[in-house]
Amino acid sequence: MSRWKQIVLGLVILVAAAAAWARFYPGAPEVLARWGMDWAYGATPPAKEASAAGSRQGGRNGAQIVTIVASPAASATINDRLQAIGTGRANASVTVNPYSSGRLAELLVESGSHVDKGQIIATLDSETEIISQDRAKLALQDAQSKLDRVKSLRASNAATPVAVADAEVVLAGAKLALQDAELALQRRSILAPIAGTVGILPISAGNYVTNQSAIATLDDRSSILVDFQVPERFAAAIKVGAQLTATPIANPSNAYTGTVSAIDNHIDEKSRTLLVKAKIANPADSLRAGMSFGITMKFPGETYPAVSPLAILWGSDGAYVWQIENGKAKRVPVRVIQRNTETVLIDAKIDSGDMVVTEGTQSVSEGGEVRIAGQEQPNPNAAEGS
Repeated sequence: MSRWKQIVLGLVILVAAAAAWARFYPGAPEVLARWGMDWAYGATPPAKEASAAGSRQGGRNGAQIVTIVASPAASATINDRLQAIGTGRANASVTVNPYSSGRLAELLVESGSHVDKGQIIATLDSETEIISQDRAKLALQDAQSKLDRVKSLRASNAATPVAVADAEVVLAGAKLALQDAELALQRRSILAPIAGTVGILPISAGNYVTNQSAIATLDDRSSILVDFQVPERFAAAIKVGAQLTATPIANPSNAYTGTVSAIDNHIDEKSRTLLVKAKIANPADSLRAGMSFGITMKFPGETYPAVSPLAILWGSDGAYVWQIENGKAKRVPVRVIQRNTETVLIDAKIDSGDMVVTEGTQSVSEGGEVRIAGQEQPNPNAAEGS
């Protein structure tokens, strides 16, 4: 066979293949319309026999009705999530120092033990303070006796009112001196200012201490405070009392529920973040100060239409869906907002309850009649016969 005959035969085969594709491929009309060649589809000869088992049925005016599967659009709220890393600290932490200098006589607690507020945890040598207290008691007794004698003399006009007033002043001073001596003696006993757990003791009995010496550290771990930084875009959304989830970085299998307890009054200019404090209950005493936590907070956002992921199609101009209006298909451009497990949130002119094609999209065309599978189709012949 000569070469020009081979070329002609090849062209005939290509034209026949193109005509068959334009006629029988379900998405051909849409593709040809996009290429500006919808006339080619109209020029193809109609098929002699319609397939009884296909997904197309004859319409009133001979148009093809496509059977599809559709589901109603719903509405859903997009969730804005905050994730941050925070550092935990005790609800209250105190370093205990003595009021005055002296020899540490006795330690009454051990590391790791729990103490109550006001409990004695250590004592200093107190011999000097005991002597001062006894001397103040004697001075008070002497001042009281002198006042009693002056008052008896005054009853017989043997003492002046001035002498009585002077004796009363001396008695009041003696009472104050006794209170001062008793306070000095009390302060030789070192008390726990808060209820909490004793840390490792940095000193032992027998050492000389001053008011700068640390006797013990106490941590109130009944609850843990977590400080974390949040981006400034969440500044208006975070409120005191809002719930959050705190997960220890070292033990991610455990999650704790907490609340926002305090919010700083300004945003840091360098990091553009806001300092937030959260409180987490610690009844089992399983959390420690200094632990790192992963903080998660959820905020309700705007509401958008939600459709099945199968309804989202992509074209040269972006994403779109097929919406059904009065039994006909309408192409609606959409913007994907958020993809979830079962739905996709979109920004489009679609209301909740509108039917959207989920299966059979390859056979749908703009303005084409469609039939939703499972729904009865009205019979036009029955209407004419009646």
